[in-house]
Amino acid sequence: MHHTAILFLEFGAVLLGLGVLGALALRGGISPIPLYLIAGLAFGTGGVLPLATSEEFISVGAELGVVLLLLTLGLEYNADELVTSLTSNARAGIVDLVLNAAPGAIIALLLGWGPVAAVAMAGVTYATSSGITAKVLSDLGWIGNRETPTVLSLLVFEDLTMAVYLPILTTMLAGLSLVSGAISVGIALLTVSVVLVVALRFGRFIEAFVSSPNSEVLLLKVVGLALLVAGLAQQLQVSAAVGAFLVGIALSGELAEDAQALLAPLRDLFAAVFFVFFGFQTDPAKILPVAGLAALLALVSMVTKLLTGMYAAKRAGIAKAGQARAGIALIPRGEFNIVIAGLAVGAGAHPDLGALAAAYVLILAAFGPLAAKAVQPLITAIAKRA
Repeated sequence: MHHTAILFLEFGAVLLGLGVLGALALRGGISPIPLYLIAGLAFGTGGVLPLATSEEFISVGAELGVVLLLLTLGLEYNADELVTSLTSNARAGIVDLVLNAAPGAIIALLLGWGPVAAVAMAGVTYATSSGITAKVLSDLGWIGNRETPTVLSLLVFEDLTMAVYLPILTTMLAGLSLVSGAISVGIALLTVSVVLVVALRFGRFIEAFVSSPNSEVLLLKVVGLALLVAGLAQQLQVSAAVGAFLVGIALSGELAEDAQALLAPLRDLFAAVFFVFFGFQTDPAKILPVAGLAALLALVSMVTKLLTGMYAAKRAGIAKAGQARAGIALIPRGEFNIVIAGLAVGAGAHPDLGALAAAYVLILAAFGPLAAKAVQPLITAIAKRA
């Protein structure tokens, strides 16, 4: 009973604090994400007042936040649009992979950390945070812009690349044989392919099953199906976020609009919890020694992501303002990057890898939304000039 009371007190204090920070962000006209991250630093490992009792509960809420963010993003598009976008942006996806994996791999090799740590750091610098980018697109009203499908296709390309990359990385970290690694990769690819085929061929049957005139029933069905598929995807070495996103694209039309309206408050609540939990996992004392190197790596990554987004948007025939928005939307790093670093540190890849990755991700997780907000007037001016 005492444990439950402390859990309620801590979690209630976290939510109330987030509400206050959100109000301050609204008053200042900025995204609340950086404030949520700072709150996580203050009350997490090595912070001013660590909240140990509720950490496990909040971690589950954080995972749910990522799932709901990607589910609602998937509801914006249908399966045909996704396949068309992926096909037309495959070249941009490869450019994204080369430009953004290289900085992490190069820095690890220059520091003498070895090839395994280099592969891990390549993943840390490569993947954009789908969760933070989805939040930025929503907060700034960019969801309906012409460049958003291009951004979305790059995010999906990255997530699908992660479905191949993560089994390879875990195989290298564990020192497994090539046969075991090939089996893991094969299972991941098969899972993604099956879910895509189901979404394309049988989307109407899924809609018929989920559809309901009652909002309560509709909400339960949509969230339940998304969590079920996300859990299955995670079990098969595929990102839970990919599974939730694919559930979203399987639903379309009026049903998707109704589901979005119902999910919005739930998504915002658990998305805020996700950003706080990210800060919980970072010890401020370990960040300072590598802050300079992390800042340099972050600066390089900002440039490479900006170039990636502009290249992809230009290929899609989008104007300069949209190209700039696409590049900026891709800057944030977050959930995948921390997972990759955690795997590497747990396997003993290198003791400094975790601190560098945490500092790097924190800079870009905070700076990405702020940059998007700050350059919005400049982008508007470019659009008017064009």
